[in-house]
Amino acid sequence: MSVHIRFLSQKVLNQLQLTTTEVIESIENLIHGRVCAQVWNAPKAVITPPDGRYMMATLAAADDPQILAVKTLLLNPKNSHRGLKSIYALVTLLDSDSGLPLAILDGGWVTAVRTAGLSAVAAKRLANINSSVAAFIGCGVQAHSHLKVFADLFPLKEIRAYGRGVKNRDILCQSANSMGLNAVPSKTAQEAVCDADLIVTSVTISPELEPFLDVRWLKHGAFVTMTDLAAPWYAEGMTAFDRIIIDDIEQEAEMSNPLVRPGLISGDLTGLVTGKIVGRKRANERTAFVFRGLALGDLAVSALAFQRACDASQGVLVDI
Repeated sequence: MSVHIRFLSQKVLNQLQLTTTEVIESIENLIHGRVCAQVWNAPKAVITPPDGRYMMATLAAADDPQILAVKTLLLNPKNSHRGLKSIYALVTLLDSDSGLPLAILDGGWVTAVRTAGLSAVAAKRLANINSSVAAFIGCGVQAHSHLKVFADLFPLKEIRAYGRGVKNRDILCQSANSMGLNAVPSKTAQEAVCDADLIVTSVTISPELEPFLDVRWLKHGAFVTMTDLAAPWYAEGMTAFDRIIIDDIEQEAEMSNPLVRPGLISGDLTGLVTGKIVGRKRANERTAFVFRGLALGDLAVSALAFQRACDASQGVLVDI
């Protein structure tokens, strides 16, 4: 029997044009499946050599869709001096019953879409529905993916952008302008976040990173999604949040360095989606979603993309 594996590049994946609604629904469906023991999610495995590299792997599987997804990722800040991206990743899909190889996907695309999708699932329940101003601390890939998702979910009118790289900041502002939004390049991080309704922090993690963001700068009613392990935030300011949700309490219990002080955590994304944990209670609450990344999210996005690609006969088939 001839077995083929489908390779889906970033270019092909972009052409699939998955919608924000589709991504959110795929993630939420797998979260409900996990509660019913039809989806399984392993804690992420991480290796952090002393030279600043960050190596990570995630594993999740489901009976419906019948797929096992493994993502491997390596981040190296030194890559910028080599003319390379700081992060490279691949996602491998297998049939979760037979083990037959199904596909290999560009992991950078999956990570960007999955991360913004997880933020969107949380933001639906934790952010004010009329949020119109978004601030981005860090203006790379995650900022762009979150800009798209939040523009779909909320009546955005303006963004503020702050980052170390002027070029990336200006590109993000240009993208926002092209969407009909007012874009403000902020001179300081505090200037960017102080009056924003939605805040996205996606600062590249490195051994040299020192906290420079303070929750106490935020207005009441703000929602923050932290894709960077909360590393740029002052730990002492986290008590100013009324509600903090993380991605997975089981995974967090396996980690040596907690994202935030355990006593500040109200629950995780599964509890939020299933209604066991209340989201935003009052309009003036400061809320946050702090997360490491959930393997279930990688599976949700990868499976959705794979199925769409098969239906459209997209990607390169390799006979193995």
